[in-house]
Amino acid sequence: MSKVKMGRKSCFKIQRRLDVELPGLGKAGALEKRAYSPGQHGQNMRRKVSDYGIRLKEKQKVLYHYGLRETQLRRLIKKSKGDRSREWVDTLVGMLERRLDNLVFRLGFAPSMASARQLVSHGHVRLNGKRATIPSMMLRKGDKISLTDRGYKSSSFIQARSNPRLEMPDYLGKVIESGNPVGMVSEMPGVINIPFAFEKRYFIEHYGKL
Repeated sequence: MSKVKMGRKSCFKIQRRLDVELPGLGKAGALEKRAYSPGQHGQNMRRKVSDYGIRLKEKQKVLYHYGLRETQLRRLIKKSKGDRSREWVDTLVGMLERRLDNLVFRLGFAPSMASARQLVSHGHVRLNGKRATIPSMMLRKGDKISLTDRGYKSSSFIQARSNPRLEMPDYLGKVIESGNPVGMVSEMPGVINIPFAFEKRYFIEHYGKL
């Protein structure tokens, strides 16, 4: 999957096709109007999904929510499988949730993953007081995330603050410093923190031979 800009309609189509709301794609409500697949005959085409289709669906949820390319995900999976202390999928999710762009989103500093990634790449995010511009960098317990003055005044931050997409997960903390919110990684995240319906078993089966 390539990283392309998607409009609201495209995001909604993706979520209806996968039959799940993916918070990382932004605005809620994708499943409210139509509880069936997109397209002219979507309402009458509830086909039986193959085992491969079920496994593929779990992969696509992860790719679209976190805004990853297939090559990025496969690289992270291979790295996760090197951790023998727990199931590799738990390690993988821990890495995905600790990405800087995801943390900016989960802290409510941006309304979507794409907006969070843009805040980071444009230099509006600070990590432990220093400017950070790499969305994929993984943070550690105790790291602090804040925005620059321009970041706190950005339309992305204002939109996210006025209409939060998700509740803040319990592995993050937030304090107010100089009148602005500052986030902190207080615990190590795991599969339980994925903010959408996720069938761990099918995902493991899909990448079992990687």
